[in-house]
Amino acid sequence: MASDPVLALPPGDCCVKGFKYTGNPTGSLETITGLTTYIARPAGLDKAERYEHIILYFPDIFGPLHLNNQLIMDALAYGGYLVVAPDYFEGDPIFPHLEEDPNFDIMTWIMPKRVRADNLIEPWIEAVKAKFGTADTKYAAVGEPAPVQSYSFLFQLCFRGYCFGAPDVLNLTAGNWIKAGAIVHPALLSESHFKNSRLPVLIQACDDHQFGRAARHRAEDLLAEEPEAPHHVEVFAGFPHGFAARGDMSKPITRWGRDRSTNGIIDWFDQFLKNGAVLEPNHGSAM
Repeated sequence: MASDPVLALPPGDCCVKGFKYTGNPTGSLETITGLTTYIARPAGLDKAERYEHIILYFPDIFGPLHLNNQLIMDALAYGGYLVVAPDYFEGDPIFPHLEEDPNFDIMTWIMPKRVRADNLIEPWIEAVKAKFGTADTKYAAVGEPAPVQSYSFLFQLCFRGYCFGAPDVLNLTAGNWIKAGAIVHPALLSESHFKNSRLPVLIQACDDHQFGRAARHRAEDLLAEEPEAPHHVEVFAGFPHGFAARGDMSKPITRWGRDRSTNGIIDWFDQFLKNGAVLEPNHGSAM
């Protein structure tokens, strides 16, 4: 059996500090294929309408009911997208376990959840397309970061994304019906995820333990093997692990990083869903 080296590691021991955001989410909850689904709608469009541009948002281990996730989805919707996120944890996100036991073994929880999510995603996607899409709808997918919910204490384990949802995004960019994908602080990815990707991918990273510099460069090499599928890598060097979804918003530079991450995803999706960007393979420049 051929090996498939891991590039974005599963959870491990590292310092996970988290800040819970403040704000009031503006989305709603609906049940789709039995999964509670958070829905953030673009302003000015009636709830009954179908949508031209849809973002499939695959959340981290805290799920779409977590406030940080909901506020990020609302921000993406503000960019003119319908944003939908499934609770593929089926009401069992990680943070209640961590509240009860800071030494909770994340691996005993996460691996069955990942297997279960693999079975839940496809029917959920088909139902979302039937409910909200049209024959001309353009789709994008983002794997959301793992914003760790913190109540003035540290969780003594490390799981970061745009994270648990990263495999879902790259599984979709291996196909041909979405237009673009984005992952931030990925986890649970191997070389084959990048090698099989055929569509535009945005990677937002920092030099963290789970997706370090060498792994990031290897991922870039693999993505470059598909010259007609552009990719963009944005490195937030020196930023703390988790800045994009659970950073300390009292620090201006961390707030800038969070906002830059969200706005960068919108800009990336705009190019391929709204502006019709098509990049030609780089075969050299004329002199």
